[in-house]
Amino acid sequence: MPTRSPERSAAQFIPAKPTLRKLREAAEHCTGCDLYRKATQTVFGEGVAHAKILFVGEQPGDQEDLQGHPFVGPAGRILDKALVEADIARHEVYVTNAVKHFKWEPQGKRRKHKRPSAGEIAACRPWLESELHAIRPRILVCLGATAAQSVFGKMVRIQDVRGRLAETPWAPATFVTIHPSSILRQIDHAQQEMDYQRFVDDLRQVRRKLTQLDTPRESTRVS
Repeated sequence: MPTRSPERSAAQFIPAKPTLRKLREAAEHCTGCDLYRKATQTVFGEGVAHAKILFVGEQPGDQEDLQGHPFVGPAGRILDKALVEADIARHEVYVTNAVKHFKWEPQGKRRKHKRPSAGEIAACRPWLESELHAIRPRILVCLGATAAQSVFGKMVRIQDVRGRLAETPWAPATFVTIHPSSILRQIDHAQQEMDYQRFVDDLRQVRRKLTQLDTPRESTRVS
């Protein structure tokens, strides 16, 4: 069943006539859920204002939280490398997260990533919806289960939907694949390389779909 709207959410912080600049500024003051209490700062999406491809991940990690930019940590480096191999220019896309604050728990001196709850995902969803409305991408790529849950409004099993293209209210084509952080969690090097190559193949499929969407169909001539 779709996730019910939370009583408290980011909705009250969305500005009137939202532009990306207004959204980014407003998000800095968001207290729509309790994650802001332990986070260093809000980490909003970044990229081209009218990007044809929009990537949405789960949440900022440790480095993203400290630097204030999405996908700048280890998982971001994996994404950057895969984008190059798939012939997708990072500077031509928009990257963001379903949740804008880093959720973590202490593990010694480290801050260990903790998956956001369904309520936290739903509370932050208005930011993602506003970004999608402002950008209107041709292809929306969900990186991982949390991103897919935010986009589809329900729990999604990656193995059931990975690699499929679906039309959604957000984009003519919505695509689901793994989050690049899952590649880093593989202990076996051979398995890690296999997972990475499959991830690159997924992004190549996205690239082909964009080419298809950008290619005008030939009109049928009636004699």
